[in-house]
Amino acid sequence: MNMAEGNGEIIDDTTKKAEDRGDGEKTEDYPKLIQYGLDKKVAAKLDDIYKTGKLAHTELDERALDALKEFPVDGALNVLSQFLESNLEHVSNKSAYLCGVMKTYRQKSRASQAGIPTPPVTVQAKGPDEDKIKSILERTGYTLDVTTGQRKYGGPPPNWNHSPPGNGCEVFCGKIPKDMYEDELIPLFEKCGSIWDLRLMMDPMTGTNRGYAFITFTSRDAAYNAVRELDNYEIKPGKCLKINVSVPNLRLFVGNIPKSKGKEEILDEFGKLTAGLMEVIIYSSPDDKKKNRGFCFLEYESHKAASLAKRRLGTGRIKVWSCDIIVDWADPQEEPDEGTMSKVKVLYVRNLTQDVSEEKLKEQFEQYGKVERVKKIKDYAFVHFEDRDNAVLAMRDLDGKDLCGSQMEVSLAKPPSDKKKKEEILRARERRMMQMMQSRSGILGCDAFSMSPTGIIPPAIPPMASATAAGMRAGASNQPRLPLRGPMASARDYGKYI
Repeated sequence: MNMAEGNGEIIDDTTKKAEDRGDGEKTEDYPKLIQYGLDKKVAAKLDDIYKTGKLAHTELDERALDALKEFPVDGALNVLSQFLESNLEHVSNKSAYLCGVMKTYRQKSRASQAGIPTPPVTVQAKGPDEDKIKSILERTGYTLDVTTGQRKYGGPPPNWNHSPPGNGCEVFCGKIPKDMYEDELIPLFEKCGSIWDLRLMMDPMTGTNRGYAFITFTSRDAAYNAVRELDNYEIKPGKCLKINVSVPNLRLFVGNIPKSKGKEEILDEFGKLTAGLMEVIIYSSPDDKKKNRGFCFLEYESHKAASLAKRRLGTGRIKVWSCDIIVDWADPQEEPDEGTMSKVKVLYVRNLTQDVSEEKLKEQFEQYGKVERVKKIKDYAFVHFEDRDNAVLAMRDLDGKDLCGSQMEVSLAKPPSDKKKKEEILRARERRMMQMMQSRSGILGCDAFSMSPTGIIPPAIPPMASATAAGMRAGASNQPRLPLRGPMASARDYGKYI
């Protein structure tokens, strides 16, 4: 009988030899898989998936087929079984999704071979309420696109004829219960304003969410309303959300660099490899202050520059000082609580021109009370008041005011975190980087790993967040972190002048 090309329909060809078809009936796409070079068992398994209707041959691209071809047969069969068991209802790119399943399987396998336990599943991934999701999608006309790394609702909304929302329209939502999905989050955030999109970040290793999401609203007012209404909101008994207006992530984590390299050397080397690099942040080893900890943070001029750098450095093909580096986004850190922020007497002032001097700033702000000192760094500054009430008054009055041809953005600076907590974060990052290096190849590189009487002291791992909430940047936990509005500046410099 006649059939459309690659549609997965069953062949009824009695003239075909049974040995050519394999055991049982095959679809007309089975010979294509064999011709492509897939093992017969893998091709048969994939052909069985075609028969279920969950996947058509035309939905697979060469990248997915090439990856399957390179997989060991047993591994490929396990990957396809996992793919078949997955809920693909909202998956728009099934080829990319299959590649994601293969990547996760490979990571778990390498971790197992290196003796590293996989992340424990603390909650069962029960999945969202599909009836509720269906109702939400029908009511709003939005789409839901699922990958192994995130679940994205909307973006843009139906009939949207405007430019995408700008800075200040997105919020970071942290401390989400791991078994929660958009069917419960969307109704909550809709109360604050019109949603552009909601991205719930997923952990493919466990099948649960990562505990955070990003919600972009169609206006800044809605975003700030979400902060006011939902920050510290108890979404489940004993589970309170943490909401902050987020900013474009400008900072990358780079692990497994030689400990002997200094800040200028790192800046020069990565400046040759990537465009838009503005700053390098390193931390000294607790055992030898002349050495770094085996990792650094790279800060770029824009999110786009950071994204391009991450893509280039993260291919695995670029070695830096003969080292296989680890590259990812810097991860979020917890915000200081309201009690801490209520004592802050330092203002963060950004969007300053070169013409604005520390003297001009002091003169401008001292109209509201005694200013102890001012420190300007590039296009932003920190203004230290003697009295908090005067600082708050100046913030309210001067935010948005023109100074030397540019509108100032003024808000409270975030104080440095506890030094002990910072050290714990750095040591945890070191342990995680060692795990990543072992799971990647089982081979340790460079001199980023120091020896101890009990073995190797591990250096760091890349964080897993794809964007950063304002003031929640990794690597700045001992420095004043920046305010909720506007792009993140280099608050680390402020710590030198406290």
